[in-house]
Amino acid sequence: MHEGHRKRIMDRLKSGPDSLQDHEILEILLFNALPRVNTNPIAHDLIKSFGSLSGVFSASVEQLCSVRGIGSSAAEYIRCIGMCFERVRAYTEDLPRYFNVHTYSQYLENNLRDAPYEVLQIFCVDKNGKVFFRKTFGNESERAVVVDPTEISRILVAQAPRAVVVAHNHPHEVCRPSADDDDFTAQVQVLCSANNVKLYDHIIIGSDGAYSYYLAGRMDDIRRRYDVQNIIARNGTNETR
Repeated sequence: MHEGHRKRIMDRLKSGPDSLQDHEILEILLFNALPRVNTNPIAHDLIKSFGSLSGVFSASVEQLCSVRGIGSSAAEYIRCIGMCFERVRAYTEDLPRYFNVHTYSQYLENNLRDAPYEVLQIFCVDKNGKVFFRKTFGNESERAVVVDPTEISRILVAQAPRAVVVAHNHPHEVCRPSADDDDFTAQVQVLCSANNVKLYDHIIIGSDGAYSYYLAGRMDDIRRRYDVQNIIARNGTNETR
């Protein structure tokens, strides 16, 4: 009976977060901690004991163990998830919620200006301008960070953003873009265009401040020149000559 119930609730999970109630989300999480136990009544008891999912994941191991069906291993599992939430929340609270080139340039300056090595960040933006996903790449090199275009394509396909912003830093150097930076911007634009995503901006942080391709007036030209349809049209014109 448990297996059939677990399959049904996992099928509902695939429909999105709104398809499940709080106790059902907790029930699914407990499948890993209690693989051969009916976790439904335990999830209900946890919510009743601590008032909400937030209360459950904020509870100590000792407090969790006071709930029937929760032993030390399950309590440690829940507390670990709670600690993950706390660290993610602390990491994202300083991130401006909506993209604006001025606020993001300031945010990036504060976070990347003193970084000892080069990092690249990709921000995914939804149709309302809200930043909903961030990916950071870095290999602890002062000179360059190498990102496989396939990795960027995976992000575009998996996250399906309306737009993206890329940013990186120049450790101990000015923010003026290099030829490699221009080439990378063009490459990202091709990938974005192929996935029907707009490249909003490429922001570079250096010892002297921030450089924005958008504010420098270069993004429109880059988007036009490296649009996939325009590239195909140009190649087609060349072939017919």
